[in-house]
Amino acid sequence: MKNIQVRLAIIGAVTALGFVLLAPSVLWYLKSPEIRKELERAKRVPRWLIRLGLDLRGGTHLLMELDLDKLSQQADRQITAQDALDRAVEIIRNRVDQFGVSEPFIAKQGDRFIVVQLPGISDPRRAKDIIGKTALLEFRMVDDSEAANRALEKIRDLGEEPWDQEGRIKALAAKLLPKDTALFRSRDGESYYLLRTTAALTGAYLVNARVEMGDYSFPHVSLVFNAEGGRRFGQLTGANVGKNMAIVLDERVQSAPVIRERIGGGRAIIEGNFSMEDARDLALILRAGALPAPVRIAEERTVGPSLGEDSIRRGVRASLGATLLIFVFMALYYRTSGVVADTCLALNTFLTMAALAAFGATLTLPGLAGLALSIGMSVDANVLIFERIREELKLGKTVRVALDTGYERALGPIIDGNMTVLIAAAFLFQFGSGPVKGFAVTLTIGLIASMFTAVFVSRTLFSMYYESRRQVQTISI
Repeated sequence: MKNIQVRLAIIGAVTALGFVLLAPSVLWYLKSPEIRKELERAKRVPRWLIRLGLDLRGGTHLLMELDLDKLSQQADRQITAQDALDRAVEIIRNRVDQFGVSEPFIAKQGDRFIVVQLPGISDPRRAKDIIGKTALLEFRMVDDSEAANRALEKIRDLGEEPWDQEGRIKALAAKLLPKDTALFRSRDGESYYLLRTTAALTGAYLVNARVEMGDYSFPHVSLVFNAEGGRRFGQLTGANVGKNMAIVLDERVQSAPVIRERIGGGRAIIEGNFSMEDARDLALILRAGALPAPVRIAEERTVGPSLGEDSIRRGVRASLGATLLIFVFMALYYRTSGVVADTCLALNTFLTMAALAAFGATLTLPGLAGLALSIGMSVDANVLIFERIREELKLGKTVRVALDTGYERALGPIIDGNMTVLIAAAFLFQFGSGPVKGFAVTLTIGLIASMFTAVFVSRTLFSMYYESRRQVQTISI
């Protein structure tokens, strides 16, 4: 009897812990979507929470390709393709974190692709602009020589056409532009600049960028350099007083102010008639750092919230329907023992969801499939046990001996079966992508929970029933 009390105490403690872990998720999803969004913006999300993946919540899926051919054109020529991909993933993750996306998924795929999933993002265009910008910040001196001004006048006379045909641009530059000079366009695309081909200073020395309000309440981006960057910026501005210095981001001139005096202190500003949102986005990508090479959007998919809600509704309906059929079958076929199995099955599902909340897992449609499969595996364990008990009863053994022998002989096959599935789940988690990993995690947690409920909990319930009735001669199975 003492052994049973210990077992019941363990079951009670595990169940109580499950309620503590799962309660925040239940309370969270009882709130309206508007309240949840406000709490996410305020970063007041519960620590233990089952989060919904892209296919359930809606959002944006991007497959981004890193242009490794441009690595040789960067200042850091020693960087390898793998290093560039790792650095790009880290920079994109920093940008997404500052963008305020809840539970994004960012991972490498192959040797040049990056998968980015942004649940709940309703403005994919802005997200792509922030994530995909190379953010190569450069300070270049404007070529104000007479030859440069004549070339610029001829280019302006041609209007917009040269920018529409890259070949004509190169041909024009080769004929007209002075040596060590390159043609750049303004941020709004309406002006042209002739700049030195060598950048006098880059954003590599940048340590911070933030939005400030300038004259006439127009926002600008304030830059702060490290000690070396501040020294170089002071030398650059001191040597070029009275000249124009262009601030270039991703080969677009943001502004080209006149240097009035030497600027010390390691600070600078970027002006350009920004809106507040544009200024914030620019400061964000500058703080996160420049990508080692340009990226392009190779694939884009958007999942609407209504489609996600429909997936949840259908997935839950299918899971509940399958679970109900299993409950009815077990109760009809195994009678009282089937009710015990159903109790363990319900506890298994509850503990699986609680464990997902504890790990902060993201639930996806494949994850729901993994949950359904783990329920089936849990039922399979109970069937193995019950059939073993039946065989022992047919041999004329007493109820207690049949129970003990049945559990002992079924334990080996149950462990073997679950271990093979766990090995497969481990490989899926190691080599699979996001949705496949979600399936593997849910399946693994569900199998571990099923071992606890199907073997430990069900045997405790049978033992408790047997101990309460010493003269039990039969068992309903």
